[in-house]
Amino acid sequence: QVQLVESGGGLVQAGGSLRLSCAASGSIFRFKPMGWYRQAPGQQRELVAAISPAGTSTNYADSVKGRFTISRDNAKNIMYLQMNSLKPEDTGLYYCNQDSRSAWPWGQGTQVTVSS
Repeated sequence: QVQLVESGGGLVQAGGSLRLSCAASGSIFRFKPMGWYRQAPGQQRELVAAISPAGTSTNYADSVKGRFTISRDNAKNIMYLQMNSLKPEDTGLYYCNQDSRSAWPWGQGTQVTVSS
């Protein structure tokens, strides 16, 4: 069973940047499309960025397009989310998981809080 550990969140002012990391156990990681998900207080979890297994194709939610960049290092079983020009509405708990219906067990997530 793959385990996912997110890190890199924190408190930042609007306009600031953060880089999130997702460490995955197991070599199967490199064969799976992956995504970063965000859950704001009182809202459903939403997919904000996705990346193909080889990292050659990416997709973003309109709300983060042009500000967030997803990437992965399959040799290290790590995925990243570079977040720039952060806005208060980016506040939430960020998770990583497969970009498919077959989710692995969810990790604890990493909290991102953007102050205005």
